[in-house]
Order: sequence, then C-alpha cells, then structure tokens
Amino acid sequence: MDANPQQQFWSGSFGDEYISRNVDESLLLSNVNMFSRILSHMPTLPERVLEFGANVGMNYLALSRCVPSLQFTGVEINATACDELARHPVTAVHSSIEDFESADSWDLVFTKGVLIHLNPESLPAVYEKFAKFSQKYILVAVYYNPSPVSIDYRGEKDVLFKRDFAGEMLDSIDGLNLVDYGFVYRRANFPQDDISWFLMEVK
Repeated sequence: MDANPQQQFWSGSFGDEYISRNVDESLLLSNVNMFSRILSHMPTLPERVLEFGANVGMNYLALSRCVPSLQFTGVEINATACDELARHPVTAVHSSIEDFESADSWDLVFTKGVLIHLNPESLPAVYEKFAKFSQKYILVAVYYNPSPVSIDYRGEKDVLFKRDFAGEMLDSIDGLNLVDYGFVYRRANFPQDDISWFLMEVK
C-alpha cells in the first residue's frame, strides 16, 4: 500500500529523532507504575502481548518486569526503532499498523501514544485490527478529547490528533466492554504526559 503522509512522517527522520526523546530510566519506572495499575484489573496476567507502535521497546521493558513470562510482539513503522526493538527477546515486526497482518492472536493488544499520530481516515480499519488480534483485552493510552481535533506538534501540522479513541472502539466493536480507565498527570510521582488509558475486554 502507498504510505499516507503520517506513515511517511514517522518512518523517516522525525521518527528517528523521536527515539532519543523517549528512552530514559524515569520513563521506564513511570511505565512500570502505570502498567502495574492496569494489570491489577486482570484476574489473569496476559502472557502473549501485541503492541502497535512499539518503538525501541520501552513498554516491553516495563511489562516484562510485571509479567516475567511475557511473550511480546511489537509492530513498529520506523526501521531504526525496529532494529533497536529487535535487540530484546521479542518478535519485532517492521510494519505500519495499517499494513500489519498475522494469523496469530494475543491475550492483550495495546498501544500507547500512537493512535494520536495515525491518519484519522485509517482509524476504523485500525480498530478492527485490535478486535481481530485480541483474545481478551485491548488497551489504549492516548491524549483524550471528547471530539476530534488536530494539534500542532513540534511545529508540524496534521501529525497529532486528539479524540475519543476508546469511545469509538466501544461503539464499533461488538462485545467490547470497558473494564476501567485512568489518567496519569505530568506532575504525578510517576508521571506520564497527561495520558488517559482505557482497558477494554473482548467478550
């Protein structure tokens, strides 16, 4: 498939620069804290996990501390990031979310800070992929807004979008139920960038 403008943007040099801004120990500890809270809502820990937009594996590192038996697959559009991701004991797939296909399914399919950067026109198909590949849980961690809006991002236009991603999933995916949700403030002891997370269960 021909890459849309957002795919071209994140697969190129801007995506390379993103790597260095999002790798540090404090972020890892904040991710461990957030994922621990989310996992506490699951009676059984997910062992097989698929992440859309895995970058260099910071979320993998956090989740592996919470789930020692973790079997992790990460899909990443940026080649430089995917090469770094592959240094971990994971299955690293160099692909856009839109183009990813597999015969497998996973206990948990999630993404963090990625849906906001996708072309809005591709979202319905992306939501279907979450449902297709998840056996049990779907998690999205995003910037939330009740209605769609485009925000300038580091001087660039049309590369960051806020909306009610979880609400759209709940409306479009049959049998999907909201388990819990939360917000992690940038001034918290274990901060995130004002991220809202939504954990959903596939029935």
